[in-house]
Amino acid sequence: MVGALFLGFIAGVVARVLMPGDAFRKMSGPVSWLVSVGLGLAGAMVGYVIFTLGFGIGDDDIVDWGGILSAIIGTLIVIPIAGWLLRRSNRAS
Repeated sequence: MVGALFLGFIAGVVARVLMPGDAFRKMSGPVSWLVSVGLGLAGAMVGYVIFTLGFGIGDDDIVDWGGILSAIIGTLIVIPIAGWLLRRSNRAS
């Protein structure tokens, strides 16, 4: 469980650094950390589905340190979708 949180955090931070101007840039403090972990965990799951289940690359552990690259790629997919949902929900309010 702790390893999954570390993986999610690392994948979330790296992906947010690689993706300039995301919708979450204005967040700071603990909220920003939690967003990074959440996006990273979601990205790790997306990366697992794409690479392990879809292409047969990797092992069967859903969250492990060997899958950091697929987790980062998955997080790079999740960030724009989450940003779009955030902007859409703010517009509806």
